[in-house]
Amino acid sequence: MAADVLRVLADLTSRPGGGGRGGPGEVVVHRVLPPTEAITADLPPGLHPALAPALAARGVTRLYSHQREAYDHVSAGRSTVVVTPTASGKTLCYNLPVLDVLLKDPGARALYLFPTKALARDQAAALRELLEAAQPGPDAKQPKLAAAVYDGDTPPAERRVVRDRAHVVLSNPDMLHTAVLPHHARWMRLFENLKVVVIDELHTYRGVFGSHLANVLRRLRRVCRFHGSDPVFVCTSATIADPRAFAEQLLERPVEVVDRNGAPLGERHLVLINPPIVDAALGLRASYLQVTRRVAQAFLEAGVPTIVFAGSRTVTEVLTKYLKDVFRPKVTGAPRIVGYRGGYLPRERREIECGLREGRILGVVSTSALELGVDIGSLDACVMAGYPGTVASTRQQAGRAGRRQGASAAVLVLRSHPLDQFLADHPEFLLDASPEQAHVNPDNLQILVSHVKCAAFELPIEDGEDFGLGTRNREDLPAILAYLEEHGTLRHAGGRWHWSKDAYPANDISLRSVTSTNFVVVDTTDDRNEVIAEVDYAWAFTTIHEGAIYMLQSEQYHVDRLDWERRKAFVRKVESEYYTDAQCYAKVKVLQVLREGARVPAVGASYGEVEVARRAIGYKKIKFYTQENLGWGDILLPEDVYHTQALWFTLPRDVKDVLGVALSDLVDALHGLAHLCHSLAALLLMCDGRDLGSVIGDKTREWFSMPSGGRGGPGGGTRAGPQQHGNAPPPLPPDPDTFEASVFLYDHYSGGIGLAEALQPRFGELLEAARERLAACPCANGCPSCVGPEREMGPRSKAVAARLLDLLIERLSSELRDLEAHDPVGHERVGVE
Repeated sequence: MAADVLRVLADLTSRPGGGGRGGPGEVVVHRVLPPTEAITADLPPGLHPALAPALAARGVTRLYSHQREAYDHVSAGRSTVVVTPTASGKTLCYNLPVLDVLLKDPGARALYLFPTKALARDQAAALRELLEAAQPGPDAKQPKLAAAVYDGDTPPAERRVVRDRAHVVLSNPDMLHTAVLPHHARWMRLFENLKVVVIDELHTYRGVFGSHLANVLRRLRRVCRFHGSDPVFVCTSATIADPRAFAEQLLERPVEVVDRNGAPLGERHLVLINPPIVDAALGLRASYLQVTRRVAQAFLEAGVPTIVFAGSRTVTEVLTKYLKDVFRPKVTGAPRIVGYRGGYLPRERREIECGLREGRILGVVSTSALELGVDIGSLDACVMAGYPGTVASTRQQAGRAGRRQGASAAVLVLRSHPLDQFLADHPEFLLDASPEQAHVNPDNLQILVSHVKCAAFELPIEDGEDFGLGTRNREDLPAILAYLEEHGTLRHAGGRWHWSKDAYPANDISLRSVTSTNFVVVDTTDDRNEVIAEVDYAWAFTTIHEGAIYMLQSEQYHVDRLDWERRKAFVRKVESEYYTDAQCYAKVKVLQVLREGARVPAVGASYGEVEVARRAIGYKKIKFYTQENLGWGDILLPEDVYHTQALWFTLPRDVKDVLGVALSDLVDALHGLAHLCHSLAALLLMCDGRDLGSVIGDKTREWFSMPSGGRGGPGGGTRAGPQQHGNAPPPLPPDPDTFEASVFLYDHYSGGIGLAEALQPRFGELLEAARERLAACPCANGCPSCVGPEREMGPRSKAVAARLLDLLIERLSSELRDLEAHDPVGHERVGVE
């Protein structure tokens, strides 16, 4: 198989950049990482005697060095975070000390938390095999050790058995939040004897999910203290920056770091491919989807087990269709190419995972759902359709191909997008930079209040209790408690704050999104009325609106009706020549300025609280393969309104006169600048670009533009959209006499998670990076790689944006010099380091 991988790579990398029939494009970089040898260590001398033969039966007679180091820390009672590459044996880093504890103390318990149900069930199977091999003999008096999964799919009849008998409970943060902690009295056996808590895939707990998890862990520690236990925590991740700081922020306790990998690695090839330019004047490149299809097809035709990662659910289904169309005439029986994403029913997901492990499925096209450590067997090639958004995700996805021996390949196909093209110019950022710092904000007021309510439901809150808040935030808790008492949620008596409502608070709080309510997709073809999938609230606006083509395993279904109140979408199977791509707009209203950007009429970045109203207004019909636009349709759905935090900069009032340009050209340039700044801000913050949204606002108008970034859908919005849909609010052209425009970059999460705040002091860097990208882009008048396509952003958007950036940077630098001369610390308010 390694020879096949190398043969395909040689063919891909030897073709001229974009030349030749069907050429994949320019090979930006081809880096070869040589194989590495294992570093091993002896089994610990104090290990329970049953574990050595159990490990030997699985071919383990010595440990990798990081496994031994992790065992030593955990056995000594030190909380630990393990950060080593994918497939380096991190599972044994926690399974070994946990089993050692359980065998020495059969009354002990352990809790494993995984971000997904699939990962928990996958790890349960491996743990049970090791448990079975290490079980005490038939003459032993101690009971057999048991591990069980406790999640939403666990049948009610089994739940009591899990509570009473499982020595290891495998679950997820959502289940701990809604079903375990609120009923901790039923889980006394677990909480009284809890010795170890495992948190796998630590890097996934960023943003809102991580902010919620930090509060769930605060509640977990409260409950443990009440029942008399104090467990050790073990966290694992393949890719995360500053793991100690992040783990300590989540756990609120000191941790040891194990980051020296002792596992062997086979030869790995990382290739970046830029699609060829097909229109030099417009700076247009060939479709990255078609290039991805050709690269994946080359590996699959050579019989190389391959995973293709796509950036959205729609792109996943489109690529699945393209590859199935190629291989369908050549294959009989069960499909060898499948799609995999959130929304598939659990049974279907498990069948796919099993097919990959057993080798019955040759290729899979997936969203980031398979980025995590679910066992999908040995894959030898990974193809990424577009930059995944973070260095961490790129390395995580690339690590899904290749194990400990033989050659493997990871190919990243870049899009015509400023972020991707920045990487084409600076591949070292991707190859050599540290993974991103995960951002969480556990003390986000909205999130914190929600979990204070949950904590009070579980156990009364004592006067003086700090709930784990940092020193500077502890004064917030009495105010929160008083607020909840004022609204009848809590009652203060006897030095305690008691829950005083009949409602069950945890059930109404989703850890991952604004709402936990999912939509179900009902297939009405031939009167079947069968539920075939589910869609979470955030994606309902853009994927199951009436008129949408909903795709499932590349099959197309037309959405005939969406019952918003009952959360049901009724679809029927069709043969469609197009798929649909929703268009969204957003408007931003400033609620409170927390930090001013400038003291004089120059330019600086302000930071504060805003209200964002997001709405899907229409959709495009895009033809398969050619990407032609076949028409538009309206979307009639309510707005999604939430409060968050934003950074914004407002143009000086005299900028139009200074530049000597028409107001329409200035507006076009602003749209292009917002598109560019949104893309590059993710690099500066080292976060996923989808965590940020951007929009243009006019102080004298409610709105006049579409967002240039965020979670609106795979295609994103353009400024021309509103004028083409009857459902859109009427466009209000800017008034030349009162025009005062701002570009907003906002956290794409209710309450904010600190991204906009972190960006403000780096505003100057952002403008410099935008100017560099504009200068490096070879297009004449704008393209997707810089300010956006000329036909959407206007013929002068690039030229005016370049002049605008020069003016902003010059004025910002002048103001900085002035502030440093008169106020050495005042420049921090301007938004420059």
